[in-house]
Amino acid sequence: MGYVAVTGGQEAIDASIELLKEYRSVGDMPVEIGVIRDRMGLLIDRIMSEAGFYAPDYAALALKQCEGSPEEAVFLLRAYRSTLSRNYTSRTVRGEEMHIRRRISSAFKDIPGGQILGPTYDYVHRLLNFNLADEAEAELKAWCKEFEEKTQKAEPAELSDQAPRVLDLLREEGLLEEVEEDHTEPCDVTMENLPLPAPRSAILQTLTRADTGFVSGLAYSDIRGFGMSHPTIGELRYGSLEIIVDYPLEEGEGWYVGDIFITEVEGLMGTRPGKEGIGVGYGCVIGRNDTKAIAMSVLDRALTLDLDSPTSDMEFVLLHGDCLEMNGFISHLKLPHYVTFQSKLDGLRNRKRSLEDGKND
Repeated sequence: MGYVAVTGGQEAIDASIELLKEYRSVGDMPVEIGVIRDRMGLLIDRIMSEAGFYAPDYAALALKQCEGSPEEAVFLLRAYRSTLSRNYTSRTVRGEEMHIRRRISSAFKDIPGGQILGPTYDYVHRLLNFNLADEAEAELKAWCKEFEEKTQKAEPAELSDQAPRVLDLLREEGLLEEVEEDHTEPCDVTMENLPLPAPRSAILQTLTRADTGFVSGLAYSDIRGFGMSHPTIGELRYGSLEIIVDYPLEEGEGWYVGDIFITEVEGLMGTRPGKEGIGVGYGCVIGRNDTKAIAMSVLDRALTLDLDSPTSDMEFVLLHGDCLEMNGFISHLKLPHYVTFQSKLDGLRNRKRSLEDGKND
């Protein structure tokens, strides 16, 4: 389909594209990629998570290109990622290996390694800070230097930035629901169609790339009563994981390629009817995104339950949360539908004539 009937044809379309650049260029302040990447961290993390592509610079570039539209930025990143070759597969990473920046538990007051609040908006006043409108970069740099010096003095050098999993304490007591281990090769949803019913590896991949708002809204509906989850956060942790690939020139040797930052959640979801032990839901997303990781853990658990609820309907949850397909299908409604709509009108007119003729008879 195309707007072949639009006056001007291709010239009109070209002019529309030029208008996009004009709208993106409003004002006289240049928008640097580094500024978007470094100062819009939460947005960058969300874009990378939904695109399934850990590339902060490219995420910032995509946001600049599309005027900050999250769904359009995800589209651009997904499209670019599809052109890249996969040269290596990393070794399995584990949450307990994380270099922690934030770690909390709402289920326990005292946990091994301690609670670490880290960077979060949970404790700030939700009031507009009008001082930021006139914030001077020099003053900000001075504050950052002072904060760094204060941190170095306050933090003991021997303090470890790693900690064991909180839920391992409950596993040792046998208080968690037993789950059968799955040693099959993980499904790769970027290389093959999503199978239904989906294995858990495909469920977790699909949820971590799903639209943040969709995942959060569904999890909220589950908690409110359209499911049976009553979650308690066993552990939420945010930090970096080292990515290692096998060294191609020497068998058994590892090759460090970089760090990625993730948020990981293990949620305690109550007991399942007919089962022993507390159920666990798991969430893991790229970057710093507590809400999405928690919501993902709720849906991970809900999809294991045989309930007549939207959040336990695997096809409903997995096929409608992908931001690319969701926004793409909605956007396609803006394309011409002349033939189909005229057909509907013709049918309606024919029925109307038939009714009028019947009344006249």
